Amino acid sequence: MMIDNHWLRLNIILAYMKTMTCKQLGGGCDKLFTAKTFEEIAVMSKLHGKEMFDAKDEAHLKAMGEMGELMKTEGAFQKWFDEKRAEFETL
Repeated sequence: MMIDNHWLRLNIILAYMKTMTCKQLGGGCDKLFTAKTFEEIAVMSKLHGKEMFDAKDEAHLKAMGEMGELMKTEGAFQKWFDEKRAEFETL
């Protein structure tokens, strides 16, 4: 049986992709973000957060408030960010 080259390439690409949820990234929902790098996922999450802020989504506003509190402690956000990056790398 011959495998279609398109599907083979797609499966190879997907093998290098990683997925995290909005909640895993400190957000308020289970939306999935899939990317090759943590930086790409961070951008997707940020854009999603802006959309949810504009929509005044309650769960996301609560999560943003919690993130704001985290940012009040020096170094806490960077520690959180580094932990999320490490989590991504283990996927």
